[in-house]
Amino acid sequence: MKIIIPMAGMGKRMRPHTLTVPKPLIPIAGKPIVQRLVEDLAKVSSEPIEEIGYVIGDFGKEVEENLCSIATNMGIKSRIYYQSQPLGTAHAVLCAAPSLSGKVIVAFADTLFRANFKLKNNCDGLIWVHKVDDPSSFGVVKLDKTGTITNFIEKPKTKVSDLAIIGIYYFKDGKNLKNELQFLIDKKIIVKGEYQLTDALQNMKNKGLKLQTSKVDEWFDCGNKESTLNTTKRILELSPKKDLTMPNSKIINSVIIQPCFIGYNAVIENSVIGPNVSVGMHTTVKNSIIRDSIIQRYSHIEDITIHNSIVGNHTEFIGKSSDVNIGDYTTLLM
Repeated sequence: MKIIIPMAGMGKRMRPHTLTVPKPLIPIAGKPIVQRLVEDLAKVSSEPIEEIGYVIGDFGKEVEENLCSIATNMGIKSRIYYQSQPLGTAHAVLCAAPSLSGKVIVAFADTLFRANFKLKNNCDGLIWVHKVDDPSSFGVVKLDKTGTITNFIEKPKTKVSDLAIIGIYYFKDGKNLKNELQFLIDKKIIVKGEYQLTDALQNMKNKGLKLQTSKVDEWFDCGNKESTLNTTKRILELSPKKDLTMPNSKIINSVIIQPCFIGYNAVIENSVIGPNVSVGMHTTVKNSIIRDSIIQRYSHIEDITIHNSIVGNHTEFIGKSSDVNIGDYTTLLM
């Protein structure tokens, strides 16, 4: 099994945090989003993951090394592909053409999930979906009585289906997808200025390939500040307690209201932390009250009261506030 992860987007909705690192490397309860995605995909795969293909922009050598290390630490080979222009989802996946063979999972990197199934091989492809109350903001699928997909509809104005596509796909043979993606590029089939993956899926269906759905139990979005904080809260709730406090962390005269993640070598002193707080490695928090927030790595927080906030890496924040969104390498004295 191979995994292709398109992640070349600029992550504008998560600025200022994506000015220094791509969104999929932002940590959720101590692990980068993309690492959590790969680990969860490995759990539902019926076969071992042998390769991860990352489709990225010009993120620099350090980011590439971090991505490759995530794969290496799981005993998986990695490949880096580049998407130099934002030409759409179909174009992004085709950038990883050498990896589009055999069994392939395509997973866009700004979504996480919780599922209780193993991938089945009795059809040509599986589109992962989740039931939503209002499908008008999503791409959805319609099914026949056998559970086979009959149509793809993008942001329907009327409720034709409540099965939203979450951005993860499985293909029994990636060559079928590659052929349809190349067809879109060759024929310049563009919708709203981009090459759309759903057009390739529709072509596969029209040629008689059997596409079905896999329904996930929960779908977590990491697209902006609010959704990332909500996802962090849920991941913390689902995490075993043993995974929430890392070695060498120090809790000094402080109260930790669970669930919270306290990273490696973090120091919490004279503070009340939680619930739903993630504190990154090598970060110090003193004389503060923090809840429903993410404090990233190598930062110093002192004399503050905050909630519903994200504080970046290598940041010094001293003072008082209530709701902040501070990027990396920032000093804020209030």
